Amino acid sequence: MMKPLHLALALHVCQSCFGGAAQAQPPMVSGVDRANFDAQVKPQADLYQAANGRWLKEAAIPADKSAYGVFIELRDRADGRVRKIVEELAASSHPAGSLQQKMADFYRGHLDEAAIDKAGSAPLAPWLAQIDEVKTAAGLARLLGQWQGIVATPLPVWVDADPKEPDTNRALLWQGGLGLPDRDYYLGEEARFTQARAAYLVYLETLFRLGGDAQPARSAASVLALERQIAQAQWAKVDTRDALKTYNPMTVAELAQAAPGFDWPVFFGAAALPSIDRLSVSQPSYVTALAALTASVPLADWRLYLRMRLLDARAELLPQAFREAHFAFHGKALAGQMEPQPRWQFATKMLNDALGEGVGQLYVARYFPPAYKERMQVLVSRLLTAYDQSIAALTWMGPVTKQRAKEKLAKYRTKIGYPDRWRDYSALSVRAGDALGNQARAGRFEYERLARQAGQPVDKAEWGMTPQTVNAYYNPGGNEIVFPAAILEPPFFDMGADDAANYGAIGAVIGHEISHGFDDQGSQYDGDGKLANWWTPEDRKAFDALTSQLVAQYNAYEPVPGHAVNGRLTLGENIADLSGLQVAYKAYHLALGGKPAEVIDGFTGDQRFFLGWSQAWRMKVRDERALQLLTIDPHSPTQFRANGAAVNHDGFHASFGTRPGDGMYKPSESRIRIW
Repeated sequence: MMKPLHLALALHVCQSCFGGAAQAQPPMVSGVDRANFDAQVKPQADLYQAANGRWLKEAAIPADKSAYGVFIELRDRADGRVRKIVEELAASSHPAGSLQQKMADFYRGHLDEAAIDKAGSAPLAPWLAQIDEVKTAAGLARLLGQWQGIVATPLPVWVDADPKEPDTNRALLWQGGLGLPDRDYYLGEEARFTQARAAYLVYLETLFRLGGDAQPARSAASVLALERQIAQAQWAKVDTRDALKTYNPMTVAELAQAAPGFDWPVFFGAAALPSIDRLSVSQPSYVTALAALTASVPLADWRLYLRMRLLDARAELLPQAFREAHFAFHGKALAGQMEPQPRWQFATKMLNDALGEGVGQLYVARYFPPAYKERMQVLVSRLLTAYDQSIAALTWMGPVTKQRAKEKLAKYRTKIGYPDRWRDYSALSVRAGDALGNQARAGRFEYERLARQAGQPVDKAEWGMTPQTVNAYYNPGGNEIVFPAAILEPPFFDMGADDAANYGAIGAVIGHEISHGFDDQGSQYDGDGKLANWWTPEDRKAFDALTSQLVAQYNAYEPVPGHAVNGRLTLGENIADLSGLQVAYKAYHLALGGKPAEVIDGFTGDQRFFLGWSQAWRMKVRDERALQLLTIDPHSPTQFRANGAAVNHDGFHASFGTRPGDGMYKPSESRIRIW
């Protein structure tokens, strides 16, 4: 929640990227997949379409997916590997209480739909009883605390490094508890929002009916009305990504004064945080309004709401009718999927969520040789060197801020592949045949692990992703860039390819994550991970002027007619894309060592670099999912990530010789150059 996991591309590292003894090498290939080109489109007109047009015309999104592209192909590969690992575990016996037994039983339980159907709704009984016991305001506060990590509530608690004291963990409150993807779905009057609300109401009524409610339509309407009140109090997505606005430290006593009507001591006690000294309230006006709602809305309505949040959270672990209703809404209505994902893939996802580092140990041992980590460290070092040189060459920034930026960059921590110390799951109870209970216990186990860290020193070695996660991130509080093992893979990096396309893909990915430390939010943290201003007023003003141009550029893009990109919501990712591409280009030229790149497959080195960048963003998205992402995703649609960064790059225009009238042409004086 509080550590944005910034989308990157998969990567792998080839021998030619590094020095070392000369060895006989097969002829290099270009790394550019010409079979996917649209021969009728020139890169000068549309780089993304030129590199991917044939694939975009011919590829079909699998029925069980809302989108498809090379990134998702890589995720499917990682999931398939996890499946192989855990099915081998499940095929043999293991000592009771061992990590192997827990992983096997957890996976088998989620996979066994026949057993789930036979159990019916009985596994819900303990949680339904908790709801029935909510007879007072204090009882409501207690249950909202008890359900942290188990069921999404309107008051999610998290523990993370204090932005002003990055060496100490603190609790924080966030906004949440909605069944639709975002507040706009409750408040907006566009057709897509009204259609989603109608589908949601059908879903709520179905779940209530399946759950034995005597008046399912009335109960569904009550829940939707309450969630609308919650949504009205929530902050917009743009505001929730503001590091300064969302840092509001206070004691529990101060919170009780700011948000009266809610029993905060009871809530935090039940949330395994009985004695916190202070916390950050990320959206203060929301918490004040939510506290008032808990006092003014009848407890009967809150019990209906809690029942629905429980049924929604566990629908995929309930009998077939519940599972079908869950897919009809979440999969088909919201995302456009034609059929559910395979059950094995659902089971691997749940396993990764519950025992992720346990699985990760086996994944790394089988699929991530130590040499990969060493090679990756060298490549990251080259990108950091290029970024340092880029800072030194900036024309819009003064010397004082430049020096501070270079000092921050020098303090970057890099994590590659997997953690040095694995998480301990010995205290987690996993029971054979209890899929629903196992999921709930795993969620609470992880939450309580975090809760114990409140007020304690930050563990700098801890990871926010598992090794088998196909993603990467920058953590501002740790001033670190993190690349899990599963993203260090083809097809985003071709071991037999020339460096150019690889730097366009993998290099830009690494540069993207480095750049998050210098985007509109990451740039507000210093080299020690502290939320502190290290800019001169003049330089911050110049930076804001440049980023405002980027906002305007992306605001003009319309991936779906009548539905534009939100340039303010996507600003951080757009800065990272733009700057990552710039620094990767510089790193590529550093790798050339002053020697000219040879022409391969008819393309110069620079041309292969930009084609490699573009083909890495190949993606098809169903309309329903595309509209959803425009509301909730801080990333721009992939075609605009590819073209939006390239159109501002001097190297792109030089390598393809763009001219006025070309679709990708942008005059030099209009190009946006930030980092």
